[in-house]
Amino acid sequence: MTGFPDLRADFPILETGVHFLDSGASSQKPIQVLEAMDRFARTSYANVHRGAYKLSVAATDAYEAARQRVADFLGADHDEVVFTRGATTSLNSIAFGWGLEHLRPGDRILTTVMEHHANLVPWQMVAKRTGATLDHIPITEDGRLDLDAFLEKLDERVRVVAVTGMSNALGTIPDVPWIAGRAHEAGARVVVDAAQLVPHREVDVRELGADFLAFSSHKMLGPTGIGVLWGRMDALEEMEPFEGGGEMIADVTLHNATWAPIPHRFEAGTPPIIEAVGLHAAIDYLDSIGMDQIFAHDQHLTAVALERLSDVPGVQIHGPRDTENRGGVISITMDGTHAHDLATILDEHGVAVRAGHHCAKPLMRELGVAATARLSFYVYNTEEDIDATVTGLRKAGELFGVG
Repeated sequence: MTGFPDLRADFPILETGVHFLDSGASSQKPIQVLEAMDRFARTSYANVHRGAYKLSVAATDAYEAARQRVADFLGADHDEVVFTRGATTSLNSIAFGWGLEHLRPGDRILTTVMEHHANLVPWQMVAKRTGATLDHIPITEDGRLDLDAFLEKLDERVRVVAVTGMSNALGTIPDVPWIAGRAHEAGARVVVDAAQLVPHREVDVRELGADFLAFSSHKMLGPTGIGVLWGRMDALEEMEPFEGGGEMIADVTLHNATWAPIPHRFEAGTPPIIEAVGLHAAIDYLDSIGMDQIFAHDQHLTAVALERLSDVPGVQIHGPRDTENRGGVISITMDGTHAHDLATILDEHGVAVRAGHHCAKPLMRELGVAATARLSFYVYNTEEDIDATVTGLRKAGELFGVG
């Protein structure tokens, strides 16, 4: 995209020459994030919320500053941001902390066939424990959420609507504000798996309309080991803690405990302190570029890739074939070629893509494939990465006699 900065020099790992197209699994880290974490670990580290000495107070300030930075990034309030180990932990916390408390036999949980396992399996587990039933919104032939089917399935018995903010396999971006509005009219809570959405597109939680939202730092240039559970305060107040111990208590006797105020009641044990500093730095880096610019860059690369991949013999593109309500993720298969073989050949050409079911096995069955090779774009990618991919795919086609 004309005008988008070339950021590759900020990412030391790209000096190896790799065409890294697996940011949907985990993004690379800029030097600014690595240095912020290293500097904090070398000069400012201590446990938080537990010490009266200056170093602990300073570390606590840095940790809570990271929480405020996340809140500002989302258009949220400080106390609505809970730090977790990642999006999976966040979604499990919602399912078990809210679902076990509020779901009963006869209640319905509505999710979609395109969900990541992290926004499906916890609801399966909770449904079995509570007697609630689970239903799923299908997709259209072009890989978009079938909103007519959603309305048909939505009734007063639906207590939860759990939906992806952006499919990690198809790139599809459902109309969450519209879905949330209809769900709330029916009296349901709305849970959004935003692991792919928040890193790539500006998200204002008030405008999104969800009750709960989850995402991970490591998909947005930050470190692993930390994620975010955001919830509307009234929704968080309906949750029970997912874990016990440490500083999540107000008081403990031998037979009972009372909880600390929100958000601390949901952060048992020593939290990811250094990682919070890294997440803070990652958000600063993203904001320095501009989330609108990042999303436009993703869409540009996606449009270029969709066009060039369409010319490769034997390649099938799964999901939307245009960039309308679509992010920078493209899943492909090649006639007569397993996705893992495809990824191996691309790797020999310096291209790193993900091959497999992408933790979305029900979706793979819906598509009628065992696995796909997935390209996922981010701020450090350029058209050169797409060209290298197309070259590798043509070589794979020649090797397997495709076309």
